[in-house]
Amino acid sequence: MQSTVLTSLRPPLSPAPGGAAYPDLQATFAAVPDPRRAQGRRFSLPAMLTLAVAAILADHTSEQAIAEWGADQDAATKRALGFPKGITPHPSTIQRLFRRLDPLAVAAALSRLFAPPPAEERARGTAGVAIDGKAQRGRLPFATRAGTPVHALTASCHERQVVLAALPITSRADKAEAELTVAPALVARLDWRGRVLTGDALLCQRALCQQVLAAGGDYLLLVKENQPTLYRDIELLFDPPPATRPLPLLDRREARTRERGHGRHDEVRHLLASTDLTEYLDWPGVAQVIRIERTWQQQGRRKQHRHYGITSLPPDVGPPARLLDLKRGHWSIENRLHRRKDVTFGEDASLVHLGHGPSIMAGLRDAAVSLLHQAGIDRVAERVRYHSRHPDAVLALLGLPLA
Repeated sequence: MQSTVLTSLRPPLSPAPGGAAYPDLQATFAAVPDPRRAQGRRFSLPAMLTLAVAAILADHTSEQAIAEWGADQDAATKRALGFPKGITPHPSTIQRLFRRLDPLAVAAALSRLFAPPPAEERARGTAGVAIDGKAQRGRLPFATRAGTPVHALTASCHERQVVLAALPITSRADKAEAELTVAPALVARLDWRGRVLTGDALLCQRALCQQVLAAGGDYLLLVKENQPTLYRDIELLFDPPPATRPLPLLDRREARTRERGHGRHDEVRHLLASTDLTEYLDWPGVAQVIRIERTWQQQGRRKQHRHYGITSLPPDVGPPARLLDLKRGHWSIENRLHRRKDVTFGEDASLVHLGHGPSIMAGLRDAAVSLLHQAGIDRVAERVRYHSRHPDAVLALLGLPLA
């Protein structure tokens, strides 16, 4: 009777989306060049990387813990992971491999794994892609060492909540400047047809907008004082100085949402869109300008934030409600990716800093979060705790049959 009760408490295993199957990690990682010499190579590269992802999904998030989790598994689980002799790698073996692996090759392999099918047709503006940078705080003390990556730039799909591409930032320049040097390469890795780039004001750059447009995509970006002329023009349209008689907007369209939660009562988001500046602004592909106001009550006090932005989506493709939805969807990269990597998978606490180890571990955490989201799992921390007690559930998620 007791076993029946325990079984009933287990969360049901989610099927692979779209019926496809499961992610073929072994085939994905087989495309990554192996930096080791063939002589004396005891464990295959795909098996070691698959082991790492499986262990991270089971709440073992360091190189040491990955090795320990692998060693603790039974013979059948080890065979399923790619270790037919029942022997798994020592922590030092994993550490040496990760330091030498090419992080760009691993990132490219994972991008192919989570990319939608090539035949998938996307109508204009139907898919949002958030691009955002993230610091890895545990590595900041090592930032003075040349080549130590302490930041990464990531592209994440709004709807599917998977990482489409990620690149480490090894530049020792200012964080914002370093992100801008990497952004064109990240944008070039994606198929932008039918997609909309969403980002903060840092990404509001002429060249980047032109690059996305040339690739068949669109953009929706905030505008701040880093683009002073553009910012002043939009501010003057929506919020002229009190001494100036405001002109009525010839084109005025708006949308509003209201929600509660996170300690904020009745948070209201109001988006106002206009095409009045379209012919005036000297900016690649701009079709509308927007103003977003957020107001909420917190601890009995009313608070308000106001932002401006631009988009290349015309009104028929990007009505105010859709623009507000895209803007809201952008923050999923913070709440559902970055925060989960830090809180659930311990990225901020990681002290890995030698060679390419930091970037490899960050990419494997991206893969773990993406696999959970792709399977429709939203309660990530709960599922990871469940996996820590049931390695068979990890194999089921990865589609690895027990021999």
